[in-house]
Amino acid sequence: MSEWANRLANIYGSFVATQQARYDAALRRFGEWYGPGQVMVYRVPGRVNLIGEHTDYQQGYVLPVALDKDFVFIARRRDDAQVRLHNMEAALFPPRQFTGFSDIAHAPAGDWENYIKGATQMLWQKAGRPLCGADILVAGAPPHGVPRGAGLSSSSALTVGAAYVLAHLNELPLSPAELAWLCGEAEWYVGTRGGIMDQFIALLGRQGHALFLDCRASGQGPRGIPQFHTMHVPLPRGYNIIVADSKVRHDNIRSDFNVRVAEDRIGVALLKRRFPYVAYLRDLEGMAWADIEPLLPETLSEEELQALGLRLEEIIDVKLPRSGEPFHVRARCRHVVSENARVRASVAALRDGDALRFGQLMNEAHASVRDDYGASRAELEVLIRLAREVDGVVGARLTGAGWGGCIVVLAREGCEADFAAHVAPRYARETGLEPDIFVCHAGDGAGVVGQQVIG
Repeated sequence: MSEWANRLANIYGSFVATQQARYDAALRRFGEWYGPGQVMVYRVPGRVNLIGEHTDYQQGYVLPVALDKDFVFIARRRDDAQVRLHNMEAALFPPRQFTGFSDIAHAPAGDWENYIKGATQMLWQKAGRPLCGADILVAGAPPHGVPRGAGLSSSSALTVGAAYVLAHLNELPLSPAELAWLCGEAEWYVGTRGGIMDQFIALLGRQGHALFLDCRASGQGPRGIPQFHTMHVPLPRGYNIIVADSKVRHDNIRSDFNVRVAEDRIGVALLKRRFPYVAYLRDLEGMAWADIEPLLPETLSEEELQALGLRLEEIIDVKLPRSGEPFHVRARCRHVVSENARVRASVAALRDGDALRFGQLMNEAHASVRDDYGASRAELEVLIRLAREVDGVVGARLTGAGWGGCIVVLAREGCEADFAAHVAPRYARETGLEPDIFVCHAGDGAGVVGQQVIG
């Protein structure tokens, strides 16, 4: 086996042959678009969050794993500041080109170029010096790539990949944790008001482990970048993670996601009047929910919010859909508070090797994100029900933002075939959709795969 094949085998294990064909095709395409010469090859994983949903932007706890479903980036440094982009799925993601600078004009909303622009602008601002651009090819098509809109963080992987490539080519002295935080800041460029989980797991993932991330900064590093506590948690032996894609898609930017962010912040603003130290729902840790609940209304209209002296535009600075629906404050906050406690309990269960307890916590987390956070939908509930009917499944829940996408399942090794045989045809009959089902392997975070010469 060649050195290049060995590198791929270390990343993908028994899937090395199909992955090598994928990499070879991307290298050929790079040569067709940009010409021969030396290139650098990188990979950036998608992720699945085992537990800890919608907690990170309230400075809570999360427990994701990096996947062997990934984006491949092939890049060559340029002598000027131009960033040229090509995608293996050119029909869906047309070629783009822009100039790197500290203030880059947006492309139209929803354009894939914006994720790359956000990362580029962030690096130009942070570097404090002129940077070189790059010719970049992105390869992320299924079945090996990260499914789009499925809740496996394809958009964050794009942002992280662009930032990693440009930082590496320009020899910027940023640690993975520092780059992860900067990438979280860069995603504000595209309008999503989220947290830092996706970026941290994309850069700090480890094979065979989940990543516990405390989303509250513990201090500042020498470059003024916040530092966060992380811990790699071993996954239980004898169990696999199965992901089932519902094939129902959502749009993080224009979905209910930002409404949920606003509802959480409304809750914080109300609680702050009683407890001045509360800046995030994380600050309620250790308090009894029975003492908190009476201070939060079940629902609150925008007019009622204004009557309380609170202005929506001061709570969240993105435009929200005007549906006329009231804000569901109490339930949204209850989910975040209880979910933080479940993540803590999950870390303890996994460190003890108690897979059954962890599976129970996954089930409880799904009930909370469905009932209190309102982030599920009928198709996901069908998948969850069918998954739990399979002998060997110990836990199942939706993963990602919700409103579609994937479920994540913890199951005993050896039941994968039974899972697919039971779930896939029944889901198709009940919903008319064909699910994608695949076994996940917890992999490493973003990195350099190697150097290649295109003839």
